[in-house]
Amino acid sequence: MPNKWDFVLVCDDHESFSKKRSKKEEFLEELRKKGFIIKTIKDKKRFYGICAPSAVIRKYKFLMSNPDCELEGLRVQPEEQQQEMTCTRIRIVNFILQSTEISSKENFQDLMKEKVFETAFPLHEKEKLDTFLKINWRSIRSKDLIEELRMYFGEKVALYFAWLHWYTHVLLVAAVPGIILVIYGFISFNSSRVSQEICAANTTIMCPLCDQKCPFWPLSDTCTYAKFTHLFDNEGTVLFAIFMALWATVYLELWKRQRAKVVSEWNLYLWDEEKDDVALELISNPDREIRKYQHSYVRTTIVLILFGLMICILIGIAQAIVVYRVMVTVLFAQSNSEFFRERATTMAVVTGAVLHYLSIVIMSKVNRHVAVFLCDLEKPRTWSERENNFTVKIFTLQFFTHFSSLFYIAFFLGRINGRPGNYVRVAGKWRLEECHPSGCLLDLFLQMAIIMTLKQTLNNLEEYLLPWMKYQCRKLCAKSRHHSKIHMEDCSQDECKEDWLWNYQLDEVNMFSLFNEFLEMTIQYSFTTIFVASFPLAPLLAFFNNVIEIRCDAIKMVKLQRRLVPRKAKDIGIWLQVLEAIGILAVIANGLVISITSDFIPMQVYKYTLGPCVQENYTGIDCLTGYVHHSLSVFSIQDLKNRNDLSDLKDSMGNGITHCRYRDYRNSDDYSYTVTFWHVFAARLVFLILFEHVALCIKLIAAWFVPDVPRKIKNLHLKDKCNRLRKQLRLRGRSKRARLIGATCHITVLHGRHLRGGSRSRAPPEIFRGRLSPPPGNESSRPTAIGGGEDFSGRRSSRGGYRSRWNEAPAATAGTLFRPRRRGPRSSGGSTRCGRLAFRRPGSGRRDRAGHVVSAWPSFPPPARSGGGKLRQALTTCPARR
Repeated sequence: MPNKWDFVLVCDDHESFSKKRSKKEEFLEELRKKGFIIKTIKDKKRFYGICAPSAVIRKYKFLMSNPDCELEGLRVQPEEQQQEMTCTRIRIVNFILQSTEISSKENFQDLMKEKVFETAFPLHEKEKLDTFLKINWRSIRSKDLIEELRMYFGEKVALYFAWLHWYTHVLLVAAVPGIILVIYGFISFNSSRVSQEICAANTTIMCPLCDQKCPFWPLSDTCTYAKFTHLFDNEGTVLFAIFMALWATVYLELWKRQRAKVVSEWNLYLWDEEKDDVALELISNPDREIRKYQHSYVRTTIVLILFGLMICILIGIAQAIVVYRVMVTVLFAQSNSEFFRERATTMAVVTGAVLHYLSIVIMSKVNRHVAVFLCDLEKPRTWSERENNFTVKIFTLQFFTHFSSLFYIAFFLGRINGRPGNYVRVAGKWRLEECHPSGCLLDLFLQMAIIMTLKQTLNNLEEYLLPWMKYQCRKLCAKSRHHSKIHMEDCSQDECKEDWLWNYQLDEVNMFSLFNEFLEMTIQYSFTTIFVASFPLAPLLAFFNNVIEIRCDAIKMVKLQRRLVPRKAKDIGIWLQVLEAIGILAVIANGLVISITSDFIPMQVYKYTLGPCVQENYTGIDCLTGYVHHSLSVFSIQDLKNRNDLSDLKDSMGNGITHCRYRDYRNSDDYSYTVTFWHVFAARLVFLILFEHVALCIKLIAAWFVPDVPRKIKNLHLKDKCNRLRKQLRLRGRSKRARLIGATCHITVLHGRHLRGGSRSRAPPEIFRGRLSPPPGNESSRPTAIGGGEDFSGRRSSRGGYRSRWNEAPAATAGTLFRPRRRGPRSSGGSTRCGRLAFRRPGSGRRDRAGHVVSAWPSFPPPARSGGGKLRQALTTCPARR
């Protein structure tokens, strides 16, 4: 029995002659046919330890000979090879386990669905876990720690931690400008002219926020909110948004360089994923036909229709949240409590954000099932292709789940609700909600702050505390049984039992375990970049979350979860393309936030076209003086509908109210848009186009300026390719010289008698050197032995002896041996005859991997002679040239 087991299968103790038991036995028998060693341990459940034969690993090493291993300076040490071999064994065994089928064409996943098997998992190595537990995870940036994670969990997990570490560090670079922007807003909000005018606007009466029981209110009530909005909506917001677009690009380019350096050190720079998949399929079943790539326009159309339908459902959920906010705003505004009436809009925003988070939690589970179903319809060939398709679908669905409500708040809230006296209403009853009195950007800020805080906090608690609590419960349940006398005797007799039971008690992992971590960080990256102009503190919150996340993930994988199946990878896969798409979307979204949601553009239009600074003789007057009054339109309360007792309305000074103000650019007589509205609209459009083009140009320049692969790594691989090509040329030259064309062969003539100077004498065999050429149309042939009485070239005497010697001569006609130089008189007949040679195709001898002959041709017995000394057999040999 082996000392270590690759995998453990767990199942219930099925009844004899049951269908599940027969399928289980058939599956195990299929594994035995492939050379697997299986050990059975019985407890409350049955455990089957399986160990792959060493021939499987040798086949994989032969098929996947890594060209990167020939790089100078990147040699793999023997101890590293041994550690890496464990990951390779687990990966190969997992593939064989998942692809093995029984007679009913059911694989392991089908058997798990039918409850034939409960689970399957690789075993933790306790000696390695002890090393991980002693590690200070604050040193996650250590190169050695990443290497240890690779050797134990595989390249995919190691790349995740390397990427997360890199992302966390560059988040600090993005957080610093955000903090500076907020500090600048905090210092300057007391001196802000807009905030001062809002706080002093005691006589500016605003229109009611609802139809019934909502009072007219002075603009000065929003003084605190106006100052708070100035913290992140000030002159530095545009520069910060452009900086974040540049940051997102440089971050990705620097990660590409870091990745190239890491995978080169791992000898995976030239690793071919498709070749690896094919090799695993051949190892699992050499006779099985390789699955081919498939594409069906019918299935693709069905997937697109279902996918679009699901997106429409997610958008509908976002609109349902909008309706909820409308209803809650009305309810709070009509409340008898003054506290709720004054804060009706704020309460609607906060409760709407909480409801949005709950919808995210629920729909995330639904989205996962939908994405799996759509991937099954596409029938991808390999697991990598399936993972890429699933990643695109689940991220798109999750993106709409998280950001549909945010897009509505950012770009539609308060812009499609109409005007006083002519509001747009839901079901003809409730009018759409307006932006917060201090601006629409505050609503977006509150929504993002609540969602990010809840999501990051509760996700960390769920990811770490739930597995910890499950593990503790299983540990307590099994503690009493472990102390029983029978159990202690069983463990003493079998050392594997305790180890297998401990691994079984850990939290289960699946194919989504690492995927969930990538998805969580990608959604966080979206929050950090897409609406960062409205929430400059998003990078700071993400940084603090990741500092905790990177340690919780590592400890969770080591202490609380079963061992992940190692996966080989040379990058983070399609997630890189997803991050690049988010970076482009972030440029567009931030441009829209500044131009549409923020008051930055209206302020600039007023400042340079209508403000006091347009006059040349102004002295000491702020250019935004009068902006608040100019940005509000006037509405006559006599045009209000669904409103009684208008004559009794009084302002704070006791004066009767005849008109109210609202945020828009409309005429006071017919409520049509003013010329200023169109000026502002044109300025918003021009700024959006300029901002996006400038930001995208900066992204492109940054991507061009920072190479994806460091020059050192490129030169290293260029040198390696050059050395390999030179080696191939040298080997080709040697192979060419060893071929028949132009090859110098030793022709050994074994004979009995020679006549020298007219006398008979015995002489040893003579070796003559000549040049041979293949017959026409068979240039790749090689000479072999001649025999069976064929006459050989050479001049003979009447008694059959040679009377002339062979000499080096130029090549004769194709397929003939060279004529010797005649010496002395001819024999009877006066002619020298030339015999033909037989040829053998290449590959008949033993050769090395480069095609060179590594052993001499087999020897032949000495030739026999007929009466009179006639030569009946000759042998030609071409020794190998090294």
